[in-house]
Amino acid sequence: MKVAIAADHGGYKLKEEIKTLLSSMNIQTEDFGCSCEDSVDYPDYALPVAEKVAAGEFDRGILVCGTGIGMSIAANKVPGIRCALVHDTFSARATREHNNTNVLAMGERVIGPGLALDIVKIWLETEFQGGRHERRVEKIAQIEAKHAGVK
Repeated sequence: MKVAIAADHGGYKLKEEIKTLLSSMNIQTEDFGCSCEDSVDYPDYALPVAEKVAAGEFDRGILVCGTGIGMSIAANKVPGIRCALVHDTFSARATREHNNTNVLAMGERVIGPGLALDIVKIWLETEFQGGRHERRVEKIAQIEAKHAGVK
């Protein structure tokens, strides 16, 4: 598995802890920034991760900012991305099983590192259930296609 990861200044510390976890799980990771706690603009970091995942260059993406909200909004603008903002383990599992999410967003200022690492591990290890959920994910893709190019 290959995972693209990025954070803004509000998620930098947690991103570094997640990278350590991914390394311990023998997961290939590429860091798309940022590399400091100086104020930056989260869309600049969400976009390359989302584009790389949508292009199939990475299996999954992980984004961290202060709340996870901005990163998830920005990532979901990229066609083919199903980014979920997750702050609990139940949602981490459900969003993979039911929604086949390919990007995970979290907020460093919302949850602690212990819970965040549990969420990442569950999210990475949970498979999509398919079945009735496949139909629903396909409907999401149809909505996306219908509004392609609409501003």
